[in-house]
Amino acid sequence: MANLFDTSNYPDTEPYSFVVGDRVAWKRTDLGSDYPNSSYTLSYQARQESSGVTTFTATASSSGDDYVVEIGSTTSASYTSGRYHWSAYITRNSDSERIEIDSGTFDVKPNKVSSTADPRTHIKKVLDSIESVIEGRASKDQESLSVEGMTLSRTPIEDLLTLHSKYKAMYIREHRTERMKNGKNHSAKIFTRFQ
Repeated sequence: MANLFDTSNYPDTEPYSFVVGDRVAWKRTDLGSDYPNSSYTLSYQARQESSGVTTFTATASSSGDDYVVEIGSTTSASYTSGRYHWSAYITRNSDSERIEIDSGTFDVKPNKVSSTADPRTHIKKVLDSIESVIEGRASKDQESLSVEGMTLSRTPIEDLLTLHSKYKAMYIREHRTERMKNGKNHSAKIFTRFQ
């Protein structure tokens, strides 16, 4: 693995995710010919999904012809975890005119050292909830109940099992993707048919 504190090893694109309290850095090597960093400035504005009011900014520095973005651990420690939509802007230094040149999302993950947030993914939380409902239903044999003219209905067990199968498959895919991202193999079987 390359030393990620070394500028020459910084990724050439924005990260998909990073952890609150971690140092994160990247560079843009594709902008210098059209927007020389002696005359332009690259900056980022990120706004948290759903809250809208939680934001953070970052401004690139110059490194040769490249733009380098570095967010230190102390700075990112103040970030709120969640999904952020970011925009990258080039500003012309001579008159402060600005254009958006790129956009995307960051998943800012909780710091497992200090956060008490549930580390399960959304898919895992839903799968666990479905399994809990199925286990609770195992001892109950009626799907609806009428009391004083009001009817309460439960989701049919067949529908719960179908939903469970769907989320179980999603969870397995998510787990395999995470293992592959970390350079580990996964347990998927590959079937081959010989004719």
